[in-house]
Amino acid sequence: MSPSASATGPWDVERDAHCLDDVERAAREVLPADVWDFVSGGSGGEVTLAANRAALQRIALVPRVLRDVAHCDPKTSLFGVPHAMPVAVAPVAYHQLLHPEGELAAARAAKEAGVPFTASTLSSFPIEAITGVGGTVWFQLYWLRDREKTFELVERAEAARCAALMPTVDVPWMGRRLRDVRNRFRLPAGVEAANLTWGSGSEAHRAPASGSAVAAHTEAAFTPSLTWADIEELRRRTRLPMILKGVLDPRDAARAVDVGADGIVVSNHGGRQLDGAVAGVDALEEIVAEVGGGCRVLLDSGIRSGTDVLRALALGADGVLVGRPVLWGLAAAGERGVGRVLTLLAEELRDALGLAGCDSVTAARAVRTVTRDRPRH
Repeated sequence: MSPSASATGPWDVERDAHCLDDVERAAREVLPADVWDFVSGGSGGEVTLAANRAALQRIALVPRVLRDVAHCDPKTSLFGVPHAMPVAVAPVAYHQLLHPEGELAAARAAKEAGVPFTASTLSSFPIEAITGVGGTVWFQLYWLRDREKTFELVERAEAARCAALMPTVDVPWMGRRLRDVRNRFRLPAGVEAANLTWGSGSEAHRAPASGSAVAAHTEAAFTPSLTWADIEELRRRTRLPMILKGVLDPRDAARAVDVGADGIVVSNHGGRQLDGAVAGVDALEEIVAEVGGGCRVLLDSGIRSGTDVLRALALGADGVLVGRPVLWGLAAAGERGVGRVLTLLAEELRDALGLAGCDSVTAARAVRTVTRDRPRH
């Protein structure tokens, strides 16, 4: 199945997608309703899901003029590796729900775009296959009930030459995602957590009497007992850069620096964990001030344009992660669709930088912002 034809013929992602909203509409047309809900939904009443976009849209940028932006360069470096722009693909589970080539297609597109791809513990291809694509691959780590299995995943990521580890720290269990509960969502045959080849994997495929089979699987697999002591042990056991994902409180950001984190991701899990949690961008500025350059700070949760990337940079972030739009591109047109999403972000970011009077990512950090009528800095 393909998206509806355009006025100029069959829909083509490179010709007909001019912004990420266009890709989103195309993906919604082709995905089964329950898969669309799994990708798009949030937890509870989806208050935080909506707040992420609303908070970003409240931030107005104050451009400078009479700046030479003839050579506007969005390149940056993250954790010692140069990249085409301050954007990375966020970790998202089960890409094969969207396209048969799943994470492999998305990782190829990220490599072509010159940005990092973050492979999830719950990826539908094993980490070794994803890193085999080439490019920069980060590995997102969920802490399992079986500690030794957790560290086996770390060793596999190191052996597969991942460039960083990204422990996710905001999921003692999966948030109550009512769309999945109502759909009694389960994984279809042929889609699985390829890195977890033991234990309760079949739980995610079993039709539940009620609730979400995927939530039941993760509750059986993940430990709710993860603490700072575990993160300290991880720091001792790996030399890879360590990026803690899911930090919203400045006190936790400060602790992350203390235990040796190289980076943090300011994130509410795309509105999929605690409903009512603060929007990611609303937590960003205070966290940047708290860490004081002690580690890199990335933002996710709601990024939908190059202008959003500039907003994050202006508030002190070193870069952003993009999740759902990559899945939209994958659903709409496979590798080409993901490539188009990343190309659009690059084009929009360069446009936003130049129109704001910035010739570089570094210059973007000096852009003033206003929220409603109140200057932010």
